Amino acid sequence: MKNSFLMKALCVLLAIGVCLSMTGCYFKDIILPSPQTTQATAAATEPLQDASYHQKLDEIIGILDQYYVDGYSTEELGDYLAEAAIAATGDRWSYYISAEDYDAYLESNANAYVGIGVTIQLTNEDDPGFTIVSVNHNSPAEAAGLQIDDMIVAVEGENAVAMGMTEAQHRVRGEEGTDITITILRDGKEFDVTITRQVIEYEVVVYELLENSVGYIKINNFDTHSSRDSIAAIEDLISQGADSLVFDLRFNPGGMKHELVALLDYLLPEGALFRSVDYKGQEEVDYSDESCLEMPMAVLVNDDSYSAAEFFAAAMQEYEAGVIVGTKTCGKANYQQTFRLSDGSAIAISTGHYQTPKGVTLADVGVTPDVIVEVDEATYLDLYYEKVARADDAQLRAAIAALGK
Repeated sequence: MKNSFLMKALCVLLAIGVCLSMTGCYFKDIILPSPQTTQATAAATEPLQDASYHQKLDEIIGILDQYYVDGYSTEELGDYLAEAAIAATGDRWSYYISAEDYDAYLESNANAYVGIGVTIQLTNEDDPGFTIVSVNHNSPAEAAGLQIDDMIVAVEGENAVAMGMTEAQHRVRGEEGTDITITILRDGKEFDVTITRQVIEYEVVVYELLENSVGYIKINNFDTHSSRDSIAAIEDLISQGADSLVFDLRFNPGGMKHELVALLDYLLPEGALFRSVDYKGQEEVDYSDESCLEMPMAVLVNDDSYSAAEFFAAAMQEYEAGVIVGTKTCGKANYQQTFRLSDGSAIAISTGHYQTPKGVTLADVGVTPDVIVEVDEATYLDLYYEKVARADDAQLRAAIAALGK
């Protein structure tokens, strides 16, 4: 029930946020061109019986071309066929990215986009515009005086609601250094604001010093600059007097292997950090140096801690460097490589398996916390939407207690 709801919630957020994120919980380190030469060689040598699906597909397309009464889009057909081909593998972690969505995919990996720095949503169906629900700090939108609850009613003079959420977001984005004029409705009055687009970095890491000198660090994903920002947060908290740390990885969808390894290397002593075995059976091991952080640490996880997030918890647990608190993690152990196709679309397919420092797979098992703290469904959703105060967060309180505070 929890995961089902959250998947729906994530879909809604993808539709209404200022950016489209398609990377989800996948490790993604490499973007490769389509291996056309390899495919051609394979096609030339494959047994006739294995090529039957080619014949079937040709027959279907031939029938559509000759008899289908209303016509169809070959571009849409290509997208559907690509999605179906990936789905046919039965691998829940492999996926297709359309050419239209590819730039957003790259932006999501980078934890940055070019825009003005607001998050918008359609609050009520009869609203005349999209409501601004957050304004990024130090963003062009903040400098222009935009505020939460302002409503964007037009983009470059065109009605925002009429063009739809996706198109409005697309219009607001553009090239760095270019201007965009939007019409704002505030307190019943409309006015135009012209804003220069800039690169906007997502707030990947949120942190604060809690009572009893506990440093709290929430890592939202393990994509670009997550390790840099996490380490900076740790060092700032220590300078403020933190003598213990709680890493909050609840609802963290994962990200890039090298970001995970960089943070683990900073925290853990010399030894293996991470193991991977590719489709050829070749093993690669990432190691930490002898430098490490010696202080009490805890890690918060839940059902929606995926991939890099759960391998972070597993490594901390195996090194006995931190106590794990919360509920069992998802259990994802495949990693994906992204192959760009000739039409600008791409496929991200599982090309290997990951293992913990001790060589344990988390596939369909996940990480079981040292201290299990369940919450009811309503609280789970409130945690996701960040509606629970620190003092009322039972899992956080349990993590702090586990630190002896």
